[in-house]
Amino acid sequence: MPTVADCLRQHGDVFLRECHDKVTLQQRKVLSAIQRCRTGELGHVIFACSQCHHQHWVGRSCGNRHCPNCQHEKTQRWLQKQTDRLLPIQHFLVTFTVPEELRGLLRACPREGYEAIFSAGSETIQKLLTNPKWLGSDNVGFFGVLQTWGRDPIVYHPHVHFVVPGGGLNADGSQWLATLTNFLFSEAAAGKIYRQKFREAMRAAGFEKNVDPSVWRKDWVVDVEPVQDGRAVLKYLAPYVFRVAISDNRILEYTESTVTYKYTPSGSTQVLTKTVTGWKFVRGFLQHVLPKGFRKVRHYGWMASNSRTVMKRHQSIIHHHLKTRPSPCSIAVRADIKKSRR
Repeated sequence: MPTVADCLRQHGDVFLRECHDKVTLQQRKVLSAIQRCRTGELGHVIFACSQCHHQHWVGRSCGNRHCPNCQHEKTQRWLQKQTDRLLPIQHFLVTFTVPEELRGLLRACPREGYEAIFSAGSETIQKLLTNPKWLGSDNVGFFGVLQTWGRDPIVYHPHVHFVVPGGGLNADGSQWLATLTNFLFSEAAAGKIYRQKFREAMRAAGFEKNVDPSVWRKDWVVDVEPVQDGRAVLKYLAPYVFRVAISDNRILEYTESTVTYKYTPSGSTQVLTKTVTGWKFVRGFLQHVLPKGFRKVRHYGWMASNSRTVMKRHQSIIHHHLKTRPSPCSIAVRADIKKSRR
């Protein structure tokens, strides 16, 4: 079966010759690593049978975090670690993206743009959950994962998925305050706050002047979905934590001039095929390469890596309340949240 690496080997060098002045050093390094992955150019690993002494030479993996062939073990370890940290309560998936008019700016300045989505999104969540109208707790925790593609992997669509437990501790840290099982906060309210905070981040980075002013008058979309205990969402996010965009099983065929792959459009279950030029495929892949050292997974509040003791305390308090109360949805559900939901 054809692979992503096969397609990049076939068309990568031509793309570099034609667009050499538009390709960053980081993109060149990623392309070179994937092209050489498991070919033997990076060295070999020798496996030998202790009985028949037959030897089998296997090319070394590149280990690059963008490679679709590598990082499987890291993916599984990350999934297990995050699953173990899930709380036995309702979770929500909160997704922050940017209007289409801003995608060009973020493609040209990815580090500043992705930082803005992370900071504006996380601050929006924290501000809303601190408000007694929604929860009334400033002791919350959550984590976010950056993605730069949609259902069609060569389409640029930067966004961050935040996985948010539905609740937090009260002021003295003695009681767990839970949201409703199907409602975290208003999407409309989140959109307004997120837009303002993103604008502030762009201004601080010196890029506000590059944005069409009409963007700030638009309604920004923030999607909030209940995801039960969060396990299904982790399984969806895990494969993309250590690679990007497109996996080998999507590649159907490649020729000297084209690449054919499959994808499922948003809101549909029908699998479609798409054929693009090799040049467009390579460009589509490289636009998802992250800036050097950029962290695409970030934890906040008591989910931060330096808050393990606090995390265990939260788990203990929640388990205590679950044992003494009939269902998670009744754990300190505040009357004003019920009222606002109506």
